[in-house]
Amino acid sequence: MKHDRNGKFVNINQTRSTFALFACDPEHTYEASITTEEQANYFFEVYGSAAKRTSSVSSRSSSRQGKETTYVISNEAVQEIDPIDEDHNIVQESVSPSGDTPPSPHTTSPVNHSEQRRLLTDEGEANIPANQTNDPQFNEVIQEAEQAIDDGILPERIYQGSSGSYFVRGRNRKIIGVFKPKNEEPYGHLNPKWTKWLHKIFLPCCFGRSCLIPNQGYMSEAGASVVDSKLGLNVVPKTKVVALASETFNYTAIDKAKAKSVKFATEKFPDTIGKKMKAGLPPKIGSFQLFVTGYKDADYWIRRFQEEPLAEDVQTHFQRRFERLVCLDYIIRNTDRGNDNWLIKYDKDLILNPTEALHVAAIDNGLAFPFKHPDEWRAYPYYWAWLPYANVPFSDDTKNELYHKLKDLEVIQDLINELYSVFKHDKGFDKALFERQMSVMRGQILNLCQALEENKSPLQLVQMPLLRIERRSDALNTRGSSFIQRFQDKYPFFSSC
Repeated sequence: MKHDRNGKFVNINQTRSTFALFACDPEHTYEASITTEEQANYFFEVYGSAAKRTSSVSSRSSSRQGKETTYVISNEAVQEIDPIDEDHNIVQESVSPSGDTPPSPHTTSPVNHSEQRRLLTDEGEANIPANQTNDPQFNEVIQEAEQAIDDGILPERIYQGSSGSYFVRGRNRKIIGVFKPKNEEPYGHLNPKWTKWLHKIFLPCCFGRSCLIPNQGYMSEAGASVVDSKLGLNVVPKTKVVALASETFNYTAIDKAKAKSVKFATEKFPDTIGKKMKAGLPPKIGSFQLFVTGYKDADYWIRRFQEEPLAEDVQTHFQRRFERLVCLDYIIRNTDRGNDNWLIKYDKDLILNPTEALHVAAIDNGLAFPFKHPDEWRAYPYYWAWLPYANVPFSDDTKNELYHKLKDLEVIQDLINELYSVFKHDKGFDKALFERQMSVMRGQILNLCQALEENKSPLQLVQMPLLRIERRSDALNTRGSSFIQRFQDKYPFFSSC
């Protein structure tokens, strides 16, 4: 591994050299494992002067393990260096939540590939330890999924839908989650659905949604979970952004050939190459949603409820859960909410306890958070608006639970900040487009507040004039003059599809 003067890394004679660099953020150390005197001389030729230029230089330390010596240098001396990709075997370290430095990657034990997979959360892509979020239960599910994959229990592709999505199983072979990789979305270059490929090539004018940012469906899935959690709606199964690798995912021929070569090399030379190189296919970034059991499509149960009406108290509880689904979809402006992608769980045996007898789950939230209201061919309506439940005015329970939260500017700004902390890690993130997404969401929240205040029904809510609340770039830092309200002045050609 050679370092040029422009801060880039060039791979040279990787099979013979055990030289490895570990890129860290400014709070961490920068290490290199040296096995020859020539490498040591080169290391200090490149970094020695840089270290001396800093005001806080870490003392050089070395500890011999056989013929290997580890040199440590402050990252402040090399903070101008760009992050390195996994093809160069660079590993990103971070400090644990308690402040302790993680164990050094230079170990003599075999590599545990599941520990090398990185998990993305709202804390950032590269600044947290592998498989660590602020949710211990979610961490356990991800670790269970990784261990199952290592044991040969691979994710299974879901053949419904327009993107590549997978049922992920645990070691007991039960489904524990649904994983949707970013590069297998409808606009992704590795989308496995050939019908969508034909659609995109031959009918580009009818493909996709012009109001959405392409290839950010996985962020939308995670963002819907953030909104659900922040407002206490409890209808979206917990969803976060993770990185997983599996043979059943759709990879390029180059990735497959590279993984095969690395696997051969690591198995052939386990004591040298096997300790420094990561075998296997590259992890895919995507959304991971916890799997909910016992649920069926809403369309199935709604038909059943028409034939066999619910008891009054259970019907009241269902109406409250339905209203939470309405509020979620309206706030995030979900453009793909049919009766086949929200779920109902109903257990007649628990009818005496309505809150346990019936549950609602909102899945498939990847086509939300538009940067403008639909204004071209299709309107992408909420199909629940045609159900009889949408004619019932919002209940007092829903008003009491949501109205004061939605009217609180600090709560809304905290919500936007949390969404920003999730969305910003996408490689194609555009801050201006994100602000436009939030202007649509602010307008939706304002309409929802008015509907709750005026005792409107969900159907009346979706009939309200569309608007955006935009942040004024030249405004002072005062609440009264920071935003401007704009009404939608262009509407789609078809309003019912």
